[in-house]
Amino acid sequence: MTVDVTAAPKKRKRSKAMEQDTIIKKRTPLAQAITVVVLTLWIVWTLAPLLITALGSIKTTREAFATPTYGDWRGVASIFKFSPTMVHFERLFSQQGFGAYIWHGLVASVGSAAIAVTMGTLGAYGLSRGKFKREGDISFWIISTRMAPAVVVIVPLYYIFKGLGMLSTLTGLIIAYTTFNLSFSIWLIKGFFDDLPVEIEEAAFVDGDSHWAVFRKIAVPLAAPGIVASFVLCVLFSWNDFLFAAVIGGHSAKTVPVGITELRTTVEVLWGPLNSATIILIIPMIALGILIRKYLIQGLTMGAVRE
Repeated sequence: MTVDVTAAPKKRKRSKAMEQDTIIKKRTPLAQAITVVVLTLWIVWTLAPLLITALGSIKTTREAFATPTYGDWRGVASIFKFSPTMVHFERLFSQQGFGAYIWHGLVASVGSAAIAVTMGTLGAYGLSRGKFKREGDISFWIISTRMAPAVVVIVPLYYIFKGLGMLSTLTGLIIAYTTFNLSFSIWLIKGFFDDLPVEIEEAAFVDGDSHWAVFRKIAVPLAAPGIVASFVLCVLFSWNDFLFAAVIGGHSAKTVPVGITELRTTVEVLWGPLNSATIILIIPMIALGILIRKYLIQGLTMGAVRE
């Protein structure tokens, strides 16, 4: 009598799939309804402020603050009845100087992210493939520099940049952002390199390729989604930063978050320009995420499932 040894694993896999299907089918209509309600409330809670801000940016101040009377539910539709205007955006660029703020933010965020990811890729690959003493301690020390709150390091950095004459300059702002982004990119990209199979690189070494050739032709292309994800996150952190831009950037290198604070004066709050500036702050990051969403999703999910 012969016994089919390979049948057992297939049966176990089939049973696990059946168990998962059974768990899903056991959800009652009430549980499904509660899930739908909770998700709907969460979506409304998340998107409602963005919708109000977007509408307020293209309304006049009078239309933005016009609300229906209490109990008049039909009047809610009047929120969407208005004549769009770009007067608030025009004021931002003509009177508030937001064109320069956007340029400063783009140069500082993209520049610091490019430097941090380039250096971080090299450092991450060395930590991932290198064999040296106290490797774990060095890796922990690198990420520990990111653990300190920005408020703790801003005063020492201020005096350092003041001594170097880099206050209120884009160069100083880029270096300041790089100090925080570099450790983050090293730690993040190192995880992607750790998940790559070493056998592919070893085969390239056997074929006579150098370490640099293996890194450039094999490791970097395979880890490209993770590197792109790291780049996007570094740009996002720098673009949304306020503290470094206010202290290190100063008057000559203001970014959008710093410019938004100037829309609140001692006399009034410029709600229309404030809403428009908020949209300007959000749109570039949303557009960047949409353009490279494929690489971003792949990079953030690399190594999530281990066999």
